[in-house]
Amino acid sequence: MAKKGKKRKEIKRKLLHKYRLVILNENTFEEKISFKLSRLNVFVTGSLFIIVLIAFTTLLIAFSPLKEYIPGYSSTKLKKQATELTYKTDSLVTVLNYTNKYLDNIRMVLNGDISNTKINRDSLFEQFKLDPSSIDLTPIREDSILRAQVEHEDKYNLFEKNSANVNLLLFPPINGNITEEFNQKNKHFAIDIVAVKETPIKAVANGTVIFAEWTSDTGYVIILEHTDGLLSVYKHCGSLNKNQGDLAKAGEVIASVGNTGELTTGPHLHFELWNNGSPVDPQDYIDFK
Repeated sequence: MAKKGKKRKEIKRKLLHKYRLVILNENTFEEKISFKLSRLNVFVTGSLFIIVLIAFTTLLIAFSPLKEYIPGYSSTKLKKQATELTYKTDSLVTVLNYTNKYLDNIRMVLNGDISNTKINRDSLFEQFKLDPSSIDLTPIREDSILRAQVEHEDKYNLFEKNSANVNLLLFPPINGNITEEFNQKNKHFAIDIVAVKETPIKAVANGTVIFAEWTSDTGYVIILEHTDGLLSVYKHCGSLNKNQGDLAKAGEVIASVGNTGELTTGPHLHFELWNNGSPVDPQDYIDFK
């Protein structure tokens, strides 16, 4: 016990023992500054200095741009920019997918390819059929008023619209003799109209030119996009008067009859009409006589 007590006193004496730190002038040995220090004071002062230094460094990094230079740490501005770029990328990917589908439809129109798969529409709606006996079909006041309004409006309707067909007034692109008619079984989704070379070809309706280029098989081709998902295609043209992106009015000259392309047999117009991605017989909507 005595040894332990002596040891503790010795440690305490060493910690509290005073030392003098003197700064002298080397030439004159004049005393400039002196400090009375103990080992305990040095230890406490050094510890406080280290703590203050750590706290200052932490605050400096947390509230200054220096934190951006630390690997793995990004600023709020950079995170916001990254988020915005992510949203823009997703939007661009969506637009790109729609554009690719749109271009695939254009290629299908140019190549004349179409799937002949038939779907039984009745089977699709079988699960949604209702039993009439379970429904109250007694006319209500609102229904009677609506019927009266519809009947009144129908008296003054000059044209009856059919959602299954093309709802546009279409003009003939040219007048002439039809040498080959629309035949879906033989994949001839068009009509061929014989005409004199350089005869003006007119737009069948108001629309936008979405394709106006040369193809090896069908020569000069121009495609117009109209309302309600309608496309009109003009192939084997001799020349084109419109470029891609131009607007065309109904009856406006957009090209001329020619004999271009490897699949042509003489001056004529190969005319196609597509409604919502499906070919339709142009003679059902246009009088070519």
